[in-house]
Amino acid sequence: MRGFFRSAVSLMRRRPDHATRVAAATAAIVAVLFSIASATFDVVDGQHRVQQVDARLRGQLALMALNPAGPSAAEQAESDVDSAPVFLWRVGASGAPVPLQAETPHLAAGTWSPSSHPTTATLNHSTFRFVGMRAGTGWLVAGQSLAEAQNIEQELQTAEAIGGTIFVVVVFAGALVIGLRASRPIEEARRRQLEFTADASHELRTPLTVIEAELSLARSGPDSGARDALERVGAESARLRRIVEDLLWLARFDSHPPAPRAEVIDLISLAEVCTERFDALARSYRVDLSFSHDATGPVCASAPPDSIDRLLGVLVDNACRYAGEGGTVRLGVTPTRGGRAAIVVEDSGPGIAPAERARLFDRFHRATDQGSGAGLGLAIADSVVRSTGGRWKIGDSPLGGARMEVSWHQIRLRSGVPPAVNDPRPDGRHPEAPSGAQRLSAAEQSQRAGVAAPRGRRAGRTGRRG
Repeated sequence: MRGFFRSAVSLMRRRPDHATRVAAATAAIVAVLFSIASATFDVVDGQHRVQQVDARLRGQLALMALNPAGPSAAEQAESDVDSAPVFLWRVGASGAPVPLQAETPHLAAGTWSPSSHPTTATLNHSTFRFVGMRAGTGWLVAGQSLAEAQNIEQELQTAEAIGGTIFVVVVFAGALVIGLRASRPIEEARRRQLEFTADASHELRTPLTVIEAELSLARSGPDSGARDALERVGAESARLRRIVEDLLWLARFDSHPPAPRAEVIDLISLAEVCTERFDALARSYRVDLSFSHDATGPVCASAPPDSIDRLLGVLVDNACRYAGEGGTVRLGVTPTRGGRAAIVVEDSGPGIAPAERARLFDRFHRATDQGSGAGLGLAIADSVVRSTGGRWKIGDSPLGGARMEVSWHQIRLRSGVPPAVNDPRPDGRHPEAPSGAQRLSAAEQSQRAGVAAPRGRRAGRTGRRG
């Protein structure tokens, strides 16, 4: 048994989440079924014991009818050697019970009502079972204490509780070991897939760096036609780099989820920093980007500030890209019902069809052909939201486009206690941030403002709506 549990513990250290949930559900079902079966058995067994007492009482009354003098002391002792004693009373026409044996407790009037049906009543602070039988103008009454039957029932329930607990623990451990062993090939395949994605993303970064360096040198030449072509190639190279960076981030997040290190952050401050950072991007798209809030003080939540900054970057970048030229993007922070703090991003773009919302966070899924994203941005955003305990709410904006809301449990600050420093980057950038969180280079701004726009090849940012 010790080796069995040691095996279970060693397997749990690998990746226990799914197998533990399955084992817990199995153990819970077994526990419920065991409890139902035990309760049913206890009821049936208790009724059987009471019926045995009733049969014994009727037998004593039958003997009493044959021997009106009552059983002798020897007969009574022999009858009571393995069970509780049976007490006998004679109830006359006056209704006063008269004991027929020595040491028989007094049966007060009203304790037993004249009836041939078995009844249960309290006598001397103990539960008794009584059976009566007509005898001339009166009654013969036999009674026996149910204390012994109750003690047996309590001992049985205690044994069931102890045995049931051990049984459920064994079932949980067995289901966990079986589940982990059965899922080992799947987990191994998943691990290899994640390692492949991470390795491939890492290997692709080096040639992309070389390509971008060569393009930078070529763009500095005097040939304007070649320079325009190189600008477009450079934009596509930058887009490919952003896709690789996003893949690398997702692979690292899946294989090694970040450890919780939440702190109290002010969402208003983070949103203001994000609005300033994306002002250049919004102007390059000719989009009106604004920020507002209706709170009278800080709106705080508990989460890593760099994760929330990453999330804001994805949402604002997507909104700017899909709002369209001359469009509007609004970023807001507001307390919501249920004591939650929410970040809201709205745009005037095409919106998100209800049929597409179920797959909105699937990787490489795009709900619209507008824009040039790869469909990884909201997959990153969803990973951040899930890891920080947030909730999504997706709907339609009064601006005509999408309304993306993420909320967390709001933290109420004590008076005089400031939130944590919110900007995770001293220079406004974050290492390995998703593409939406990066500033535009001068070449990218120039291309988006005029060179590539007529050809419909604006350099895309992190994909949205899938």
